[in-house]
Amino acid sequence: MLQDIQDYDAAKKAAGNGEELVPSEVTYAILDGGNPIKTWRDYRRLTQQELASRAGISASYLSQIESGKRTGTTAALAAIAAALNLALDDIVEME
Repeated sequence: MLQDIQDYDAAKKAAGNGEELVPSEVTYAILDGGNPIKTWRDYRRLTQQELASRAGISASYLSQIESGKRTGTTAALAAIAAALNLALDDIVEME
């Protein structure tokens, strides 16, 4: 029980410092096989066009990355992560 209290206190402190906590719906969607970029884009309530514009890529390229037809270059993925206000590790699927 003490560990639960300590975890709660740590999460509350992190949130107070402006650190974003990953919402459960994002976590479960990604664990269930959802594309991390699409999942975060949907959570942030952005259209593909809006995210693509912010990342400096075309909407069709973003669509191909989200659908798995293309993997995306490191530069494109870094731009997408920055546009979503995330670290690159948050959107790159580990195999």
